[in-house]
This record gives sequence, C-alpha cells and structure tokens, in this order.
Amino acid sequence: MNDDASFAVSPPTIRLGDLEVCRLGFGAMRLPGKDVWGEPEDPARARAVLKRVVDLGMNFIDSSWYYGPHVANRLIAEVLYPYPKDLVIASKLGGMRTPDKGWAAFSTPEQLREGCEHDLSELRRDVLDVVHLRYIGAPGTVPFLESLDAMIELKKEGKIRHLALSNVNAAQLAQALAKTPIVAVQNMFNVGGGTSALAKMTHAEVESPEAVLASCEAQGIAFLPFFPLAVGALGKPQPALAAAAAKHRATPAQIAIAWLLARSPVILPIPGTSSPEHLQENWDARRIALTEDEVESIATGSRATG
Repeated sequence: MNDDASFAVSPPTIRLGDLEVCRLGFGAMRLPGKDVWGEPEDPARARAVLKRVVDLGMNFIDSSWYYGPHVANRLIAEVLYPYPKDLVIASKLGGMRTPDKGWAAFSTPEQLREGCEHDLSELRRDVLDVVHLRYIGAPGTVPFLESLDAMIELKKEGKIRHLALSNVNAAQLAQALAKTPIVAVQNMFNVGGGTSALAKMTHAEVESPEAVLASCEAQGIAFLPFFPLAVGALGKPQPALAAAAAKHRATPAQIAIAWLLARSPVILPIPGTSSPEHLQENWDARRIALTEDEVESIATGSRATG
C-alpha cells in the first residue's frame, strides 16, 4: 500500500480470512457500458481508471463475470495482469444478465460451476481470492443452502480461496456460518436507505441492513456495501449530509464514503466509477473525519428516508 494511504478513521485495513486489504476498494460494475452492458463508451478511460486504482494504493477490486457480461473481468486482466502481489480480486456467482439487460438468478450447482469457470478464465486465475454467493431469491430459485453447498464444493476443489455472501439476511448468514467460514457479506447499505427498493429488485428477504451489519461486527466479518454512493432515497434530500458536505468542503458522495468508513470498522466501501477524476475524489474521502454527532445525524436521516 502507498505511504500516502492515510485514513482519518481506523482501521485503514481489513482482513478477509488470511488476506489483508485497504479499507476502501473499487467496484468494477461501472466499467462496462450503460446499464452494466457491453463495452465501455470510452475504453481508454476505463483502462486508465483500473491503472489508477493500483497506483493510488487500492488493493481490493470487486467484479463478476456477469458485469457486461464478460467485460469488467476482461478489462481487469488486460490492464493489470500480471497482478501486483497484494491485489485481491473478489467476484460473485449466483446471478446472470438477461437479453433485455435485466438480472436473474443463475444459482443451480451447474450454473455456479459455469460462472466460476468464467471468472477463473477471464481473470486469468487458477484460484479466485474471494467469491460471494449472490442470492437472488426469485420464485423457483434453488434454495439458499443448496447453492451454498455447491460453493463449498468449489472451494474444496481449490477453485475458491474464501467464501463470502451477498444479498442475504442475518438468518441466512447464520445458516452459512454453521456450515463454512464466511469472510465477507456484500449487501446494499448507504446513507440513502433504499431497503424496500432492494427487495423489489432482487426478490430478497430483506430486513434492516443494520441487522446484517451487526451480525458481521459480532463475527468479525467484512461488510461490503453495494450502491455505496446512493446519497438520496427516492430523491429525498438529507439535510445532515448536505451540512457535513458544506462543513468539510466535500461533495455529498465523499461524505457518503466517509460516513461508511466511520460507521463501522468492518465496513469496506467499494464505490465504482468509469472516471479517473471521480476515482480520485472517492479516494480522497478517506481523509474526511466526521464527528460522532455527524455520523449519527446522517444515520438518522438514512433511517428516515429508507
């Protein structure tokens, strides 16, 4: 990690099993084209973002074969392979893209194995560092534990180093932990709330995001919030967020990242962007020190709008 990677709040790093990464990572979802579909509008710019990620000192990238599909992973390998020794690339299985640019479950044992092979091939890896089981509980979906068992089998075969979960509730996390170690959970969590919107989008058994976060804190499990920069729920303003942005001479997006870092030591934000300028802005948010009152005021606004 670069010497310049100072954080306003501790800890600056977090462990994922035997791996240690900077506690501000990069989400590759924005690298493909509009709607996470097809090639990027500006391929050179997308490649510049990935190169800058490593140059800044970020050593955690979150991706998946179905981003594009088959675009984000390919770009990561084209730009960064051979990878820096400390770079950790997380992926996720359990979803797919449909021809109408929608999202659907892809979670049978056979489908999970197919997705795993996509990730291994596209990322040019013999073993995937961290793989999330993204659970999309639509009608007719394979039961959660059946999908989990398939992931455990892939780990036993040496294709996956560490298992993680995504889009799960506290009960599912407990069920998983009874069967296997889990190093991370990736759920929607941000200053804008939006839990009900997530339920409609993913058919998930969604509960208060704080409940899953509390479980992760109790178990020492990393919590990766997706959509971390959703700074307003349904367009509703957040006065506390705006006030903090003005006080710290920062953007609302920077305050959203700083709030996540201050909210819990197990939170590992993974904001994504296709812009080198926005990437720098996101990275600079790690130096913003919010007061306890600001953290609580923003949290109160989040609960009110969620």
